[in-house]
Amino acid sequence: MKKTVDVSIPLGPMHPCWKEPVRLKCETAGERVLKTELELGYMKKGIERIMRGRPWQEVMFLAERVCGICSVVHNMVFIETMEEISDIPVPPRAAYLRVVVNELDRMASHILANFSYCYTIEHETLAMYLLNIRETVLDNLERITGSRINTAYMIPGGVRFDLLPEDAAALLADLAKVEEEMKRYVRIFETGPLIALRSKGIGYMSREEAIRAHTVGPTARASGVEDSDLRLRHPTYRELGFTQITRTEGDNFARVMVRFQEVFQSIDLIRKCVETLPEGPIRGGGLCKAGEASYAGEAPRGELTYTIKTDEYGRVVDIAIRTPSIMNIEACAHSMIVDAASIADVTSTFISSDPCIACNER
Repeated sequence: MKKTVDVSIPLGPMHPCWKEPVRLKCETAGERVLKTELELGYMKKGIERIMRGRPWQEVMFLAERVCGICSVVHNMVFIETMEEISDIPVPPRAAYLRVVVNELDRMASHILANFSYCYTIEHETLAMYLLNIRETVLDNLERITGSRINTAYMIPGGVRFDLLPEDAAALLADLAKVEEEMKRYVRIFETGPLIALRSKGIGYMSREEAIRAHTVGPTARASGVEDSDLRLRHPTYRELGFTQITRTEGDNFARVMVRFQEVFQSIDLIRKCVETLPEGPIRGGGLCKAGEASYAGEAPRGELTYTIKTDEYGRVVDIAIRTPSIMNIEACAHSMIVDAASIADVTSTFISSDPCIACNER
């Protein structure tokens, strides 16, 4: 009988291109990769179990430690779920400030994801450019919230700190700098012939495959899945005239480009928020009550859902978190990497789906 698999090659769990530990088991025939299996479980934290029985004031800090790359949106979705349970209103000024901080966090996450991709395909110059400009984004996050990563900025009924006029001016000036630099970096990525060879037509996933695999976020939008951005349903984003970015190529190039385009979209949203920031308080107050709700928001990688049950004292009786990366990396293994031309394409395709293992193994 003819042997169809030559070698089983493991990638990870420790790999120079992985941000977090995960193992890919690749079955090859010559250079061609026939199929890939994922092996998770290297950084389980048990954070949902730790949250149960604790007051919301403690759980709020735990929520943003599910993931360090997209900590702000975990804070935001947890707080907005608590507000849904307790029917707590948010002042318009606080709602706009939430968008500002959330979009800064999205920019930092997308730039880091694209840095990882460029590093993986060995374009280290562009990778270092991106990592450097990300520092400017994080500096502004720190300017507004007091912290670069774990901000705990949102609380039920509002936010912790207002945006001072001098901070708003510095933010807009830095955004102009980031926008100008990012245009140059996107031009490098779009026109680089070696980047095209490693990205265009590699890791292809059709729209039908993306829908069947329940992919979310930029991974879904790069394959032409419409109406897949939950910001379309968020009242503040709708007020700001948000529209979804979609591409149809469905390859590594498209996934990176969607994130680049969303960085520019985030800059536009922040500018609009700062320039039209409503007057008024940043906290409306409110008491967390007993109840149960499920609420979803758009994280940098896609749909993030919190299902929470609380008692009359505001303690979290039960909680379940569904993060976006598990669907995306399963789609990567079963759709994008199938029949890959080489092992090098497996690594770059996996990184192009922007996997967040910390979220998956919370």
